Amino acid sequence: MADFPPSAPDQAYQDRFQPLGLLEEGPSPYTRADPALVRALTGGLARGRAWVEEASRAAAARGGWVMDPHLFDYNLDHYGVGTIDSPQWRIADREASYRTRAVAARGSLWGVHGYEAVYAHTLSDAGGERLNGAHSYVLRFEGPPPVGVGWSLAVYDLAGQRIGEALVGRGPVYGEEDGSPAVRIGRVWPDAAESADANRLSAPDGDFRLVLRLCAPGAGILDGTYAIPAVERTR
Repeated sequence: MADFPPSAPDQAYQDRFQPLGLLEEGPSPYTRADPALVRALTGGLARGRAWVEEASRAAAARGGWVMDPHLFDYNLDHYGVGTIDSPQWRIADREASYRTRAVAARGSLWGVHGYEAVYAHTLSDAGGERLNGAHSYVLRFEGPPPVGVGWSLAVYDLAGQRIGEALVGRGPVYGEEDGSPAVRIGRVWPDAAESADANRLSAPDGDFRLVLRLCAPGAGILDGTYAIPAVERTR
């Protein structure tokens, strides 16, 4: 705490923990914790986890995709090189920002503001079934997503390991006969044309998730009017 003190406006909020002895220098209060402290911390952990889980579920899901372009808008005190200091990218209510910060940390540390990149993820196909390596899928777009830099699609297993990534928006656009982008996902490729597809991603055994990265997203992504197409199961 001494080396990394809170910003001045947050000090009063932190001081509420003073009666628990968590802010004192010296021996840790956890080594021989008083039963009252154990109860307070255990109960607080359960309530805090439920509070964060509730907020995490509030992210909009359309077509199976979950995306929150403004998840990292809470910062009111520290701005690095290139950071935009604008009301559009801040949560003015400081206490409300604490909850958003907790949700952001739960999902991914060191996230970026929405104007830099937005990440969307899904675990299910258009029919609401879990994505699984026993099947094959295709993600078809009517046109490239509205981004200023590029976009990509990655496959992750449920342990968080990245299986592969297609950098679709950083080179030639391959896809359907009408030229619209399409990415195929599967574990087995019996069709020669599919196996040679430049936008093909391998899936792991079992369930997996897809993560769509949208770099320098346009207004439609940031205001929620752009709908990511649902993942279609092909076999």
